[in-house]
Amino acid sequence: MLKEKVFAQLKTAMKEKDALAKGVLTLLKSALDKEEKEKGAQLTEEEEIAIVNREIKQTNQALDGAKQANREDLIEKEENKLAILKGFLPKQLSEEEIVAVLTEAGVTKGMNMGEAMKIAKPLLAGKADGATMSKVVKSLIS
Repeated sequence: MLKEKVFAQLKTAMKEKDALAKGVLTLLKSALDKEEKEKGAQLTEEEEIAIVNREIKQTNQALDGAKQANREDLIEKEENKLAILKGFLPKQLSEEEIVAVLTEAGVTKGMNMGEAMKIAKPLLAGKADGATMSKVVKSLIS
């Protein structure tokens, strides 16, 4: 499970006194623990990946804010956080691979966005981020 992998890396970060990795991994572990406690049962792999994706989305928002403020110190920190978080995701599909998966699943020109995303989300959960998925679906249905 992802939670054990996070905990193992957290222990390593603590031993190596890597403050950034320790902070990121502590936040991720805490988010996983909180969701598990709220659910009252062990999280599935898809749920764990959704939590990692949520953390990545928040980090991307912080990165955008740092870029707008021209804060080079924060930009570097947020990019390093992203690298650590993305290490917990399965291999991400390229846009071409996403197109192939969606056309095979029946996403075609003329479909509405909602229907197409209902097909896409379960097929691509954890394998592609929402922005890329949305962009490819839009290009396929228009």
